[in-house]
Amino acid sequence: MKDLSRIKARMLADPGTRAEYDAQGPEFAIARELISARVRAGLTQDQVADRMHTTQSTIARLESGRTLPSMRTLARYAEATGTRPIIKLEVLSC
Repeated sequence: MKDLSRIKARMLADPGTRAEYDAQGPEFAIARELISARVRAGLTQDQVADRMHTTQSTIARLESGRTLPSMRTLARYAEATGTRPIIKLEVLSC
């Protein structure tokens, strides 16, 4: 794991890479929340997919952080995992 941390630190030292990494923060934060909700519910991706009437690959894409799900999709995912979505806007520190 130390090697991965060093590689990440070296890559993020580049301003362009750092800017791109930071820009993807919201997508990754949502992905972490989705995965956490599923794990807390003790469900697999297949089980969440069944509850949402979709496919496991769709759940995998949602949890990858590569795309932003719609509010409707978040609500369906939350229902499938026995949770509720909460949206919060925070002031950026300058």
